[in-house]
Amino acid sequence: MTHYAYMLRCADGTLYSGYTTDPVRRTNMHMRKKGAKYTRSRLPVELVYTEAFATKSEALRREAALKKLTHAEKEALIAACSAEEK
Repeated sequence: MTHYAYMLRCADGTLYSGYTTDPVRRTNMHMRKKGAKYTRSRLPVELVYTEAFATKSEALRREAALKKLTHAEKEALIAACSAEEK
């Protein structure tokens, strides 16, 4: 099973970081107000970043590291990954 660290862009421009085994399903849960309390009042959200890991512990460590980044550092990471996909 693949595990993911992910980031969502909330309607107010903030970024939310989390962990899941299915980023699309988890994003849909956030949109239905079944996700984190943080995102419930900041809808809609958009999945803007995912990073895959072989183990849950790796994904959780990455989630913790993402949460420690500044907003500018998160935006730079998102931009770099978006540029790689093009």
